[in-house]
Amino acid sequence: MRLPAALVPLRHVTFRVLWGANVVTSLGLWLQNTGAGWLMTTLSPDPLTVSLVQAATILPMFLLALPAGAIADIVDRRLFLILAQTWTMLAAALLAVLTLLGLVTAGWLLGLTFAIGVGAAMTAPGWGALMPELVPRQDLVQAIALNGIGFNLARAVGPALAGVLVVVGGSGLTFSLYAASILAVIGALVWWRRSGEINNFPPEHFLSAMRTGMRFVRNTPAMRAAMVRSFSFSICGAAPWAMLPLVVHDQLGLGAGVYGLILGCMGVGGVASGLLLPNMRRVLSRGGVVVAASLCSFAGIAVLALSTHLLVACVGMMLFGVGWVAVFSTVQAAAQMVSPSWVRARALAIYQLSFNGALTLGSFGWGWLALHLGLSHALLAAAAIGAALTLLVRNYSIDPAIIVAQPEFATPQPVPEAPADELATTLRATHRHILETMHYRVDVDHRRAFLAAMNEVRQIRGRAGALQWALYEDIAHPDGWMETWLMDNWTDHLREATRLSEADLSVLTRAGAFQRNGETPLPARFLSVDPQLGPV
Repeated sequence: MRLPAALVPLRHVTFRVLWGANVVTSLGLWLQNTGAGWLMTTLSPDPLTVSLVQAATILPMFLLALPAGAIADIVDRRLFLILAQTWTMLAAALLAVLTLLGLVTAGWLLGLTFAIGVGAAMTAPGWGALMPELVPRQDLVQAIALNGIGFNLARAVGPALAGVLVVVGGSGLTFSLYAASILAVIGALVWWRRSGEINNFPPEHFLSAMRTGMRFVRNTPAMRAAMVRSFSFSICGAAPWAMLPLVVHDQLGLGAGVYGLILGCMGVGGVASGLLLPNMRRVLSRGGVVVAASLCSFAGIAVLALSTHLLVACVGMMLFGVGWVAVFSTVQAAAQMVSPSWVRARALAIYQLSFNGALTLGSFGWGWLALHLGLSHALLAAAAIGAALTLLVRNYSIDPAIIVAQPEFATPQPVPEAPADELATTLRATHRHILETMHYRVDVDHRRAFLAAMNEVRQIRGRAGALQWALYEDIAHPDGWMETWLMDNWTDHLREATRLSEADLSVLTRAGAFQRNGETPLPARFLSVDPQLGPV
């Protein structure tokens, strides 16, 4: 039977198993989130304190995303995810025990919510980086969208179910079920036999790996654009997450069951959005989908702000959910598509910093504003500012770049001379910097075009791990140029060649084609030395 376009990634067995396990755990997560949000309205019902529950969930993502991404790129991702999920399960179990025994306080709730957020922060980059291992590239975008569909299926059912469970057994019951649900993901990861990548290099050092990830993002325009689009949407999109318990409790005067129902309406909107995404992408570019979906979400926030009736609030949250899933499926897919496997977890972690940093700031900010201006005014402000930011950043393109193919006559990349015998045996053990140079002879008439090509080369060297890059013009010979870039050590220099994509090689070839008379640029490598000690 032919699967609908939205469900095509499910034909891959490993993806299907991990996706199903993730849906189960996501359902448990929504039980926990709903129970925690509602419990705080009884422990400390002022808007700022209630918003801190959302902030405690997200703040670990902001603090730990990059270290978690670096670790996930260095060690076995499967084992790392198992350990992170085990931590999360233990924190959730402790919160459940304290709540069932009647010992939980606002401080305990915030502290253990933060601990659960730590587990989520350690999981997110590695989990996102697994997707290209589970499905082929042509299914990747919809696989990410399908993760959103699964998450929102859980969101559609979880909050409403949590509302009933809170009435029947209190928040302690929802916390207990969340702890148990994590076993599904742990079991699926234990079942999965991941095929390891062949890597002839020693593991990267932790701090160096983080710096390399930051350099990759800084030199990848598509990643920077994804972060800007994500941040501008999230900082205002945080308002319903932080304020919804109080909208239900104070503005609508309803109880926990209705709170779960309204939150579930967002899940329904998210599922609908994920199913419609393939059709939306046929009509609109990635950027166009993000603009339309963002405006849909902020319209939903405005409806929620003005709602005094349950049905109106449900419509507002459905609109918000439609936009939320479409925005983040599209933007995260754009970020994943430009992130190679060697740096993917770190790159996605930095991308998630923009998302979760904005949600954290927004949770604090909108909670503070609601405390001083009221819930309705704070939500209306979020809707208006969010729509304005959407239009302001729409020119930060996340659409696929046009890649110029290498010409058939292109010469291979120039190879520098082999290391001298007296240095070759010590290079792998040294921690000295490696300076690489490339000498060009370019006709003066091609100066402007050559400089434009070298600007792209600068970004390629940075993405591959260069600490510094510079281009020098020969004072005595106007056609002479020297490109220099600095690598941390010999091993990083060797890794550099494995980090170049086909698109990168195409750009380097076009830059080399400016060499006069069809010759090849001249490469060289130099080892830094201490004048007193010599090379080490």
